[in-house]
Amino acid sequence: MTITKIDSPEIMMSQVSMCYKTNSTEVLALKEVTVNIQKGEFVSLLGPSGCGKTTLLRIMADLLQPTSGEITISGGTAKEARLARKYGIVFQSPVLYDWRKVKKNITLPLEMIGLQKEEREERAERLLELIGLSKFKDQYPWQLSGGMQQRVAIARALAIEPEILLMDEPFSALDEFSRERLNEELLSIWSKVGSTVVFVTHSIPEAVFLSDRVFVLSPHPGRLSKVVNIPLPRPRREEMRNSPEFYQLISDIRQSFEGV
Repeated sequence: MTITKIDSPEIMMSQVSMCYKTNSTEVLALKEVTVNIQKGEFVSLLGPSGCGKTTLLRIMADLLQPTSGEITISGGTAKEARLARKYGIVFQSPVLYDWRKVKKNITLPLEMIGLQKEEREERAERLLELIGLSKFKDQYPWQLSGGMQQRVAIARALAIEPEILLMDEPFSALDEFSRERLNEELLSIWSKVGSTVVFVTHSIPEAVFLSDRVFVLSPHPGRLSKVVNIPLPRPRREEMRNSPEFYQLISDIRQSFEGV
């Protein structure tokens, strides 16, 4: 008899709760959230503002400590994963340094970990090619559009070759046309680098278009109300947004919020 080995999830969170305390009150942001994310998977954390999506992402990144519950990253603790540089993080704002040119912004984390200049240069050039901005490498961030700046931020996060890419509503400040275009570009990048991606969004269409699975969080306090598998074929193309299957998935997720 042949036994098939099933790998453990890369990210495991069990009964995670988060309570913020102030001098006068306590605010329960997350309540007993359990999620398992497989290596190489693209998942979205979806929910309305204030449901704890960003809090959950920050707990994964070891930027916050949960009030209760357990979290395992690649078989170890979140702190061990952070110290081993398993994470790349992209925030809502690109957070680029205006006085450093595009290429220098990308090489910054590599300088911080002491990588040799030749290797820094090689990685930056490769990433610039990947995000389609090679000819803008000597420009300053303020000379780029918002979408181009966010692509630079993604490249910088990928510079350390992370196993896990954590993205906190990276396209929320962009217009709808730019956002949809960058959705496709992100999927193209992901297909080449193979990182596990955890993507925070409050846009149902964006979550459906990008993800293998969508974790739906309820309004405050955030609880995992539903996990939706997205069976749409890859690669995902723009025309898929007009398919009946796409609209049905959006409708199914939207209905999961009713009465919550």
